[in-house]
Amino acid sequence: MQIDLNADAGESFGNWKLGRDEELFPLLSSVNVACGFHAGDPLTMGRTLELAQKTGLAVGAHPGFPDRVGFGRREMAATPEEIYADVLYQVGALSAFLKVRGLPLHHIKAHGALYNRATKDPPTARAIAQAALDFDPQVPLVVLPNTPLEQEAQRLGLRTIAEAFPERGYSRDGRLAPRGTPGAWIHDPAEAARRAVQMVVEGRVAAVEGGWVEVRAQTLCIHGDNPSAVEIARAIREALRAEGVSIETYA
Repeated sequence: MQIDLNADAGESFGNWKLGRDEELFPLLSSVNVACGFHAGDPLTMGRTLELAQKTGLAVGAHPGFPDRVGFGRREMAATPEEIYADVLYQVGALSAFLKVRGLPLHHIKAHGALYNRATKDPPTARAIAQAALDFDPQVPLVVLPNTPLEQEAQRLGLRTIAEAFPERGYSRDGRLAPRGTPGAWIHDPAEAARRAVQMVVEGRVAAVEGGWVEVRAQTLCIHGDNPSAVEIARAIREALRAEGVSIETYA
């Protein structure tokens, strides 16, 4: 068995630093790089790609709402036309830096409130998927399974990569528990590692309301802004290795 381990990264801005990318990257197999709207800036994008290249990581674009103050985690009244343009713009920006370094764009994954909205709202999901398709139909879209984001992407013929979140709580409907609610965040590395094993080996995870949620995952995500991200990534790797699961990115 094998699983990809990804993290959201490159989310610093100017002199303001967020995350521990230098420590986190050697523990991953792929990375989602902020494209300057919710976080990041041109210098940060370039430096993040340099680090990713040194550590041999596959690089994906991580477009979000244009909301630096809210870190892209606040809902915005953006139309599908605006979302399409914003996603295309951000993917194009990161791709310029990838081209200079001779690196391919490995995947596209929406960030924060944009990602969450696409798991519930078909027009938003369609706009994201169409932007990804129009940019490059060969680049897969990372999705939460059994949601409009997966359905709209597959309807357009895009390859999708099913994602799960071992350090985030799940509701019974299979979506992530809203931030700020009890159980929404997992900060204990041992608990996150236990959940990762459940997801990969058993195909399920405990819901915050009790009971179980079925999980289908080709990649596991760690949020780079989680203060325990490095410790969580290390614990997950060790726990999965003990179960005979290797950490490798998808082709």
